[in-house]
Formats: sequence, structure tokens, C-alpha cells
Amino acid sequence: MQPGDRVRVDRGGVTNEGVLLPSTTRDHLVVKLDGGYNVGIDRDAADVEVLESGVREVDPAADDGGDAASEITFDDDLPTVSLISTGGTIASTVDYRTGAVTAQFDAEDVLRAVPELAGRANYRGRVVANILSENMDPSIWRDLAAAVAEEIDAGADGVVVMHGTDTMQYSASALSFMLDSPVPIVFTGSQRSADRPSSDNVMNAVCAVEAAKADHAETLVCMHASSSDDACALHRGTRVRKNHTSRRDAFETVGAEPLGLIDYEAAAEAGADGDAADAAIEWNREPLPRGDGEEGDGNDVDLAPDLDGDVELVKFTPGMDPAAWDYLDDKDGVVIEGTGLGHVHTDLIPRIESLVEGGTVVAMTSQCLAGRVCDRVYDTGRDLLDAGVVEAGDTLPGTAKVKLMWALANRSDPADAMGRDLAGELTEESQPWR
Repeated sequence: MQPGDRVRVDRGGVTNEGVLLPSTTRDHLVVKLDGGYNVGIDRDAADVEVLESGVREVDPAADDGGDAASEITFDDDLPTVSLISTGGTIASTVDYRTGAVTAQFDAEDVLRAVPELAGRANYRGRVVANILSENMDPSIWRDLAAAVAEEIDAGADGVVVMHGTDTMQYSASALSFMLDSPVPIVFTGSQRSADRPSSDNVMNAVCAVEAAKADHAETLVCMHASSSDDACALHRGTRVRKNHTSRRDAFETVGAEPLGLIDYEAAAEAGADGDAADAAIEWNREPLPRGDGEEGDGNDVDLAPDLDGDVELVKFTPGMDPAAWDYLDDKDGVVIEGTGLGHVHTDLIPRIESLVEGGTVVAMTSQCLAGRVCDRVYDTGRDLLDAGVVEAGDTLPGTAKVKLMWALANRSDPADAMGRDLAGELTEESQPWR
């Protein structure tokens, strides 16, 4: 039997029928069932019958974890898009020893896994990290920002960052502050792995590449706009939040409509036509314009990669023990997720004042999903301002943490920076949006 054969596998009284796929281990058979899911079966004591040979073409380079590199043909008439991988579900497969989804594909493997990307651009593949997104940290943000800057300096017309969804909003915020880019930087991922028939990896990847070819210079998150396969939402990296654990349309722009929408059917048909990529996008607000660099001749990108990692984000809850804040004494910065307009228990105000007097920058955000902090309405807020707390307006708490890390390392007055819009994270006023 060979990968691509249709087989029937009997083991332990259970029968599975489907197409035999390459396996990452020699101890397991991998069968794609007719419903689209893959199942891993222990070879030991398995009875296998080949029903039909060669019913499906399977890349032999993937067999048994092979590391053969895919060949990418360059076309002078196509734009160049750099695919940078950090891991995550969009670049994952199933470990049939444990049954868990594991990040292990490099960027070129994604081209093999998503053949719909072929012919849309010239691709350069680069792996910055190969981790699940919960393991993301500021040191990888620095590496990622440097890699993106190098790709843009080398002439990339756009960059797609493949990233796990759980912390994508933090990484998109980090690059929004660390890079002043003349070309699009588009983060994408998938909520469901390629093994599942409901996977969103192909649509998100195609839309992300088309968004990276389009005429703008935003740092975006590109993910499903609804539960259907009709459009991807383009969210500004500093205004986006993952609001559902598993839905394909888990990401939302907080406080407004997404920056834009990209029609999947139009994006899928765009192919090599750059104008068609722009036509597929409907912008809700004017995006940042693309820079003046000539295609393929390199672009000027400003990189400010320094971050102060000694910043903490704390959430106030009723009844919390003030002693829980003792570990904040030596922090350079603290972002508080306060209630409503930006409040905490009044007994905590002296504790916060001592932090500020010790040199810690303390910024206030809100736990509410929309609206902005305003500590001038109630006595508690006024007391917090007197204690030295900085209002962060409607900056999202996670974005505020990343921003403070960057501001402490790059601005002479980081407290003042927290009250100013640097990368689209802070709006002038909150508008009704629902």
C-alpha cells in the first residue's frame, strides 16, 4: 500500500475507510475519511485492505516527515510576497501519537498545503519561530519585526505573517508600533486545522496574500468576517480583539466596523492581477497609503525594535486581595484593566500612588469592550488622576500593554505617549457602532 491508495483498515473491531495519507511516524497509519477528517490508527494489529490504488496524488516529500523543500518559480510580472511563519493552526498538522494539533510546518510547507496560493505572487518563505501562540513573547516580537524589516528592505511588496490566533492581536500590535512600513503587513491564521472540512486556512491565506498585494501600508489582521466562506475582515492591528474561542469569525474590530472587507470570490479570482486585488477590497475607512518604493527595488522601512519587557497588565476585580499587587513594585510599567470609566477599589489608590512615586508608569484602560476611560466623572477617577494614573482613552488593554512596553523603550516621556495615538490604537472619540 502507498499514500494515495483507498484502503479499509480494521482494528479493535472498528473499521475506517478512506484515502491513505503520509504519516509523521512509522507507527501510525493516517486515513482521510470521506467526511474530510483524518484519523490516526496504530499500525499494530491493524488489518489493511487496499480497495483501489492511486486514487489521490500525494506529495511524496511529506511522507514520513520528509524535509524536501518545495520549489518556487519566480515570475518577473508578479509582485513578491514574503510568507513568514511563527507556527499556529494555519501551519499545523495532527500528531497522531497524541491526537493533538501541533505546529510544525515551515512557510514553504504552507504553499504545498494551500495550492490556491500558486500564481498569485512570487513567494519567499521564512520561519521566525515554530511555536503555539501561547508561547509568544517579546523576544520573538523583536525577531519577527527584524525579519519583516529585512524582507521589506529586500524588496517585498507585502508581507504575510502566519500566526496562532490566540495571541495574534498582541503580535499585530507590537509590529504596528515597532515598524513604520511602506507596504502591507498582514497577519493571518486559522481557527481550525487543515484536517477539518470546516477549516478556514485556505480562505484566510488567499485573502491575506491578496491584501498584502493591495494598495495600502496597514498592519492588519485578516480573518473570516462571518461563519460563512464569503469574506475576510481586515482589522487594524491595534484595534482588533479575538472575541470567540472557536468560531471562524472570532476576531472583531472593537468600537467600529473593520477597516475593510475582502470578498473571497473576487480575491480567489484575482490571481496575478494586482488591480483585481484592490477591487476585491471594500474599505470602510481610508487606509494608510503605500510607500513610494519601486516594486522589487527595496523599500525604506523604519524599525524601532526595542521593548521594555518589565510591564504588567492587571485586571481589577471586586474583592481582590491588595497583596496581589505587591509583585508590581519593581515594574517599569503597569496597565490596569479597570471597571467602567476606569476605576478600582478606593483602597487600592494609595497602592497605585506609591507605584507612581516609585517611578512606575501606570496607565488605565477599561474592561468594557467599547467606549473609553474617563476619570474626571467620579471621585474615584479624580483620585486616580491625582495619584498619577495616565488615561489610555479607548486603547484596548492588550494593545496598551504592548504600547507601554514600546513607549518605555523608545519615548522620553512614555506617560505622555500613552495618551496619544501612535498607530491607530487611540481614537479621538468613541462612536456608536452597533
